[in-house]
Amino acid sequence: MQLALAAVLLPFAAFIINFLLPKTVLNKGEGLFSTVCILFSLICSCLLFAKVWARKPIHEQVLWFQIGTIKIYAGLLLNNLSVLMLPLVSGIALAVHIYSVAYMHDDLMFRRYFRYLSFFCFAMMALVVSDNLLLMYAFWELVGFASYLLIGFWFTREKAVQANKKAFIMNRIGDIGFLIGIMILFAHFHTFDLITLFNYPTNFSSSGNLSGTWLIVAGICFFLGATAKSAQFPLHTWLPDAMEGPTSVSALIHAATMVAAGVFLLARVYPVFNPDVKLIITIVGTFTAFMAATIALTQNDLKKILAYSTISQLGFMVAAMGIGAYASSLFHLATHAFFKCLLFLSAGVIIHEMQHIKEKLHLDIDPQNILYMGGLRKVLPITFITCIIAALALIGFPLTSGYLSKDGILIQAFEWAEGRSFLYQLIPIFILITSWLTAFYISRLLFKVFWGESRLKEMIPTFEYHPSKENKLFTWPMLFLSVFCLFPFFSLNPLLYEHAWLFRGFLAADYFERENIYHTIIPAAVNLITVPVVYLAYARYINQNIKWFPESGFLFRLSYNHWYIDQFYQNYIAKSVVWTGRKIYAFDLFVIDGLVNLIAKVGLIISQISNWLDKYIIDGAVNFIAFRIRDIGSFARGFQTGKVQQYLLTMLIFILSIYIFKILI
Repeated sequence: MQLALAAVLLPFAAFIINFLLPKTVLNKGEGLFSTVCILFSLICSCLLFAKVWARKPIHEQVLWFQIGTIKIYAGLLLNNLSVLMLPLVSGIALAVHIYSVAYMHDDLMFRRYFRYLSFFCFAMMALVVSDNLLLMYAFWELVGFASYLLIGFWFTREKAVQANKKAFIMNRIGDIGFLIGIMILFAHFHTFDLITLFNYPTNFSSSGNLSGTWLIVAGICFFLGATAKSAQFPLHTWLPDAMEGPTSVSALIHAATMVAAGVFLLARVYPVFNPDVKLIITIVGTFTAFMAATIALTQNDLKKILAYSTISQLGFMVAAMGIGAYASSLFHLATHAFFKCLLFLSAGVIIHEMQHIKEKLHLDIDPQNILYMGGLRKVLPITFITCIIAALALIGFPLTSGYLSKDGILIQAFEWAEGRSFLYQLIPIFILITSWLTAFYISRLLFKVFWGESRLKEMIPTFEYHPSKENKLFTWPMLFLSVFCLFPFFSLNPLLYEHAWLFRGFLAADYFERENIYHTIIPAAVNLITVPVVYLAYARYINQNIKWFPESGFLFRLSYNHWYIDQFYQNYIAKSVVWTGRKIYAFDLFVIDGLVNLIAKVGLIISQISNWLDKYIIDGAVNFIAFRIRDIGSFARGFQTGKVQQYLLTMLIFILSIYIFKILI
């Protein structure tokens, strides 16, 4: 347990120390210090992996707080899922840290960058070892907050500010679902503890404590949380915009941290999902994978192509969870982390080189636009090789790790649909088509970036690349990651996914291997069709001779404009929300506030009238009587002189007055 605490807290220690120490103490040593901390975190994670993997889980907890008679515990849960994620996150983070030391060296906010990066790693690693849903939710939010900081790292850029706001808001939608799901389970079981919730003597869905309707609602709520975090349709649009952050951040977010958190959540609460919810998960994942792959076909921004590739691959993992291919989904999560991180780090080197050319020649170009590239294999040979390896793994080419994990999903998808209606058959068919589309768009990227001559010659006929030595802090992490993109790390058998140690670590107790026709046909079909697909990519984007996919056509425009989903959100959802907000504001201002103000004004008038009545009528009458009595008293007091003669005279006058009065009357 000490190893787990060390693995999680070392990045947090790096964050705290970098935050507290003054600039003069470390003098740009924050990067090195954070890297050393994440290195030791990786070592602790690997030791923990060796101790726990395929063995009895370790679970320790302490009393957190108490609500009446309900006691809430918090602790660490170390099982196969946890100890897989710890070295995966820390290993990818180590590569990104080393890379970032060079990539961010000249950035004025170098120190702040490594603070955020360390905090991000801490939040993700704490999430994966949390043993209860409430603690998971707390670190889930911290992961979202850290990503918000990193996506908007260059906050002086308007696009970066808009991107991190978009990511933050769309993830809050999913987080609401996650929180509601937690509350539903707590209301029925009075606990947040994962072991208590999911280790009932009977199956969770038939335990009798949760009705079928509430189980479906809870499952959909948890899936909504995963949908936002793992950028699944319809909450996927934040991820391509998140490319406004540093490329090294994109590598970490897309590989093993934020977007992986959604798939991790599905795995953690998997017993909640009944067949109805799993079918929804399957459909959403499959559609997302296909949609994102079609969008990636026509994009020209290097990082956005990779972003839509991530969305598509996450769709594979989500669909795999839906069809019950739990082990294959997590297997692909691990392999994807390595080759996608490698692709993004390669993209960073490419963009860095194009930015250097742009500044040197004072060109007005976008360094991320692949239309300005070409021939870069001559100046970036190591990047070219590592990018090829990562791309082959993404395609699922034999002898790569991606071949094993992706074929596992494809084969199990066909097995899942076997014997069912045609609509069920569409799931594996679309997953298969998506695999071919993946080969198309990544091949197009490779051809545009590395093959041929530089397209800058169209602007400057005399332009030539000047070979320069690639920075070792760039190439070392990339070479490190490329090793994990090949099959030997996961399995000595390069062709059968069932032999991979990672796959076997997540097998259900009742799993049995099925050697049927799909195990032969699917890998063969994928690889046979991949060859002409790659050729089509070459023909379309080098020779420009594919007639059925013109840039003026509907399909091309649909793909290039992201299926118009962003426009739909902007023109209808966002405007509707703004319009509704304005109407509510107007209603509040003129009706609610107007009514309150009217009541206040009427009350003020009544109080003023009451004040006048009190002052001039009530108080006036009382004062009038008092004053008159006072006057009478003053008048009567004038007769009290103490002189007998005056008294006699007064009596005489008074008697005469009465006599005259009687005579007159």
